[in-house]
Amino acid sequence: MSFSGEVKAEISRGPASFKGKDKETRALIRDAFLKNGSMSDPRKSYHFEIVCDTRDEAEILRDAINEFGEDAKIVERKGHPVVYLKEGEQIVTVLSVMGAYKALMELENIRIVKEMRGSVNRRVNCETANIRKTVDAAVRQVEAIRTIEETEGLDSLPKNLREIARVRLDNPEMPLQELGQMLDPPLGKSGVNHRLRKLIELAEKIGG
Repeated sequence: MSFSGEVKAEISRGPASFKGKDKETRALIRDAFLKNGSMSDPRKSYHFEIVCDTRDEAEILRDAINEFGEDAKIVERKGHPVVYLKEGEQIVTVLSVMGAYKALMELENIRIVKEMRGSVNRRVNCETANIRKTVDAAVRQVEAIRTIEETEGLDSLPKNLREIARVRLDNPEMPLQELGQMLDPPLGKSGVNHRLRKLIELAEKIGG
């Protein structure tokens, strides 16, 4: 059975009426979904829709859903207005409105897993981008120092630049903070970065 079918089976077994002042609105949404509604498998995408016969019917249904703080929209498809939601949180709300609590919990569990995976992927991508940026910067620094070494010679540099140049050549993959600890006296990350930028500027002048 599809996820949509599971939802319909659950609310069909549930109570036909709801308590509270909004019970007619809840029943309207529930009955419309049982008649012409569908949901995509949330493991793949978030999509909830109900196909209506007329535009007036669609607008009434859209407004009914939006009474619960959501943002349902209408689109025309094959001559029929379709009321739809495309956000996981919105679909959780409408499942609660219809009394599909088992499906709601399943959807919430799926959302948690997807959000965790998304968070991990974003962190990995960010770390990968930072590593690439660090490597590119180190390559540029080493190339600049080599240019100076092969033209003017490192001995032509002021002591502070000569020292960082040699440490960088000996440790091309080392992070800036660790490079700074190898200097005498030790230097912070920003100070190391400043000196390396000076070396790059000198190399660019030499290269014309």
